[in-house]
Amino acid sequence: MLLVALTGNYGMGKSTVLSLFRKFGFSTLDADRIVGSLFRKKEILEKIMQLMGGTVFNDNGSLNKKRVAEVIFKNAPLRHSLENLLHPFVFEKIKIFVEKMNVHDNILIIAAPLVYERRYEERFDKIIVVHTTEETALKRLGMKGVPKKDAFLRLKAQLPITEKMKRSDFLIDNNGTLTETKMQVEKLYKKLLKEAGNGNNQRARRLKRKLS
Repeated sequence: MLLVALTGNYGMGKSTVLSLFRKFGFSTLDADRIVGSLFRKKEILEKIMQLMGGTVFNDNGSLNKKRVAEVIFKNAPLRHSLENLLHPFVFEKIKIFVEKMNVHDNILIIAAPLVYERRYEERFDKIIVVHTTEETALKRLGMKGVPKKDAFLRLKAQLPITEKMKRSDFLIDNNGTLTETKMQVEKLYKKLLKEAGNGNNQRARRLKRKLS
């Protein structure tokens, strides 16, 4: 199996590209969605309470994700501690998903924002970086109602996109139209099918060992 990380920076279009790969027929996972599901689990909430205190919780006991973001993107050590708490659970979920995949599904695309920041490169066979200019990302986030100062804080907490581009196996330029992005995804889809058919999955087996 070919395990492919799809990464980039905040607001640059990972979710859009992931959905396009899904439409072409690849199996996909979104690490952010996995984290969202973890935020509803009692054992995780108890650990977050111990780590961050009660100020990030709503009156009904649910996690206030907006408040969490406000805190961690101004406090790098605390953000790293939260990542250390969550990421083992995320990779366990990925492991379970891989084990349940159909034997004929030989490619899995996983959208994950912190592949390079957390040095997870060796857990994947290939890495795709979706990129735009920072200006484009801020503009699109603004259209979605994300305040510029909040978006800027998140972008600055990540490795510069130019550095990620240098270290990637494949690039998707998402500065243009959806049609232009789709054409790039289709081209890459064919390349990945060819690579998977050639049995290039040595690092994928290493990922499975690390998750076990």
